[in-house]
Amino acid sequence: MATESEKECSCGVTEEEFERFTRYCCMSDNPEDNLRRARLLGFDDGVRIAPGAIVRIRPNRIGAGSFIGLYCYLNGDVRIGRNVLIGPHCSLPAGNHRYDPESRSFAVKRDEPKPITIGDGSWLASGCTVTSGVTIGRANLICANSVVTKSTPDYAIMAGTPARQIGEIDPETGEYHWF
Repeated sequence: MATESEKECSCGVTEEEFERFTRYCCMSDNPEDNLRRARLLGFDDGVRIAPGAIVRIRPNRIGAGSFIGLYCYLNGDVRIGRNVLIGPHCSLPAGNHRYDPESRSFAVKRDEPKPITIGDGSWLASGCTVTSGVTIGRANLICANSVVTKSTPDYAIMAGTPARQIGEIDPETGEYHWF
């Protein structure tokens, strides 16, 4: 007779394996596990992926030294530059639905997917959304909870819904200049 920890869950793993896996997926936000998680998903070069992130993009689309935060969603033709920080709960869906008058819903038609590109050295703070077809310039700061619907210049500070430029970063000193 199997012990309590050897009993299988409905997903085909033992209770002990399920508990360890759940703990790993939800509580292992540390550099070593984030690197390991990225490697398992096909990304290397110091890429780190935090727990809960859903990364459904092609390999080699995340630049060296980049970090994907807790519970992020990356889907489709998304390209992340080098040394990019993406904070928790950010969403980068490279596809879009279109209203279909015949079916009277958004469930039938899809727009042609357009890539999302995040420039080297950028930081997307917590809760940002970048929409299909947008290119974030080099070294941008996208403030928390912003929704970026249009491409941005290099060294921009963007905020709001929809995001608008509220400042710029001096590329020589790193100082912020507010508008």
